[in-house]
Amino acid sequence: MAQSTETTDWVSRFADEVIEESERRAPGKPVVVASGLSPSGPIHLGNLREVMTPHLVADEVRRRGHQVRHLISWDDYDRYRKVPAGIAGVDESWAEHIGKPLTSVPAPEGSAYPNWAEHFKAAMTESLAELGVEFDGISQTEQYTSGAYREQILHAMRHRGDIDAILAQYRTKPKAKKPQQKAVDEAELEAEEGSGAASEDDGSSGSAGYFPYKPYCGGCGKDLTTVTSYDDDTTELAYTCAACGFAETVRLSEFNRGKLVWKVDWPMRWAYEGVVFEPSGVDHSSPGSSFQVGGQIVGIFGGKQPIGPMYAFVGISGMAKMSSSRGGVPTPADALKIMEPQILRWLYARRRPNQSFKIAFDQEIQRLYDEWDKLAGKVADGSALPADIAAHTRAVGTAAAELPRTPRPLPYRTLASVADITAGHEDQALRILSELDPDQPLSSLAEARPRYDKAEAWINTQVPADQRTIVRDEPDAELLKSLDEASRQSVRLLLDGLAEHWSIDGLTHLVYGVPKVQAGFSADATPKELPAEIKTAQRTFFALLYHLLVGRDTGPRLPTLLLAVGQDRVRTLLGE
Repeated sequence: MAQSTETTDWVSRFADEVIEESERRAPGKPVVVASGLSPSGPIHLGNLREVMTPHLVADEVRRRGHQVRHLISWDDYDRYRKVPAGIAGVDESWAEHIGKPLTSVPAPEGSAYPNWAEHFKAAMTESLAELGVEFDGISQTEQYTSGAYREQILHAMRHRGDIDAILAQYRTKPKAKKPQQKAVDEAELEAEEGSGAASEDDGSSGSAGYFPYKPYCGGCGKDLTTVTSYDDDTTELAYTCAACGFAETVRLSEFNRGKLVWKVDWPMRWAYEGVVFEPSGVDHSSPGSSFQVGGQIVGIFGGKQPIGPMYAFVGISGMAKMSSSRGGVPTPADALKIMEPQILRWLYARRRPNQSFKIAFDQEIQRLYDEWDKLAGKVADGSALPADIAAHTRAVGTAAAELPRTPRPLPYRTLASVADITAGHEDQALRILSELDPDQPLSSLAEARPRYDKAEAWINTQVPADQRTIVRDEPDAELLKSLDEASRQSVRLLLDGLAEHWSIDGLTHLVYGVPKVQAGFSADATPKELPAEIKTAQRTFFALLYHLLVGRDTGPRLPTLLLAVGQDRVRTLLGE
């Protein structure tokens, strides 16, 4: 019996449905979930939702003791559609390969991989391993060229009239507009190239009739071909190529250089693999699109459409909406440089598939980590809500094992500030971090890794140079000379308290307390006990300290900055 929706998260609810449906379709057999990825360019964070949605469901099914296979279909036999922008080692000469299978296109210059598809598959495979995603990869190039789908292809050709009739229901209808999506920050990464669905090809109807199969040309290797005749009895197929003029007649019962068009290929594979669960992006779920049409075509192959939730866009802070063929979009590898795998898993686990969300590459990542650490604390003390506990559990590990974690997970914003100020000097970084908590000093940077490395990478790759922190070499004599008596007193109060408060908590208490004391209140006074003007006085005091230390209005959190600069240098810069 399905669990109560009030006490379970979205993953559990889908797992209930998938287990029940799998038992109905194939009792006693492993549950099959699937994803499709097209290595037409960098596989971005929007495409990752195509993998993480079934992965999380598959993992829950495993946790319950069931056997499960998560198939990732590499749509590497899809046509190369255009030259992506912004790919290192690629220029416009790659345009000559448009129309060839992705596995027949040369890899970018300098790549260690044999072709275009393998180059982009490799980066994604490495990221999935870091994320703890177990899967069975299926190369569609290997499937088609080995003849694995021969019977399915011949079956589709025999039933081309039935397929054509289904597709004809949609050909005269105006193309449905995509559902309106609420913008997520400044960017939306569509999974429009997350699978072969990008092409939305349904075959061609010419004077010889409709054919759901397209050969790759024996002359130029491209798919700009037209089938001119086909004989069901002999399986003889004739085609011509519009690109090079090549023509030949082959026996489809022996020919392996071509593929079913996408709207037929996808449902064929549902039936072939026995897929029970496969999500699809919003662009594949509108009337007449591949997932909807596939639900009718799959019956021709003796299969059923998978349970298929529609998933929404993934936003990236500060980037324009783009697809993977345009280049420059963040990939899972980019995200994993600046955040631990647990955080990235959590972003996908905590939102229902139909909810948009954003992945922060800007300052928001610090707040995201604060939220994560707060959740971890609540999980530890038992005060977290059930759905939040479930999302946390799915983030930190899988049914197989927990992901490696940072032994001492210090605040990300603190680590980022330290990495910023020390500019790669590890001994300096260790000195500062060991002073954060004098009662439990950090003994080596290894205790703060990999989180420290992620924060350092964020500072080095995502923070503009003009926002980096450069501590002054010499005191700002003119500014110090111009200070009024109140400002001088505030600086003196800070200097007098430095030695006694030299820890992250102590310095936090000190810098917030100075304006309170100046106004005649206790340093321990709470906001409720203070007039609103105190906040203004604190902001003015902080700005003064930033100017004296780094020559700007703002900077890293002052307690961290003070620790980083060190007592002696702070005293010098503040005019002692």
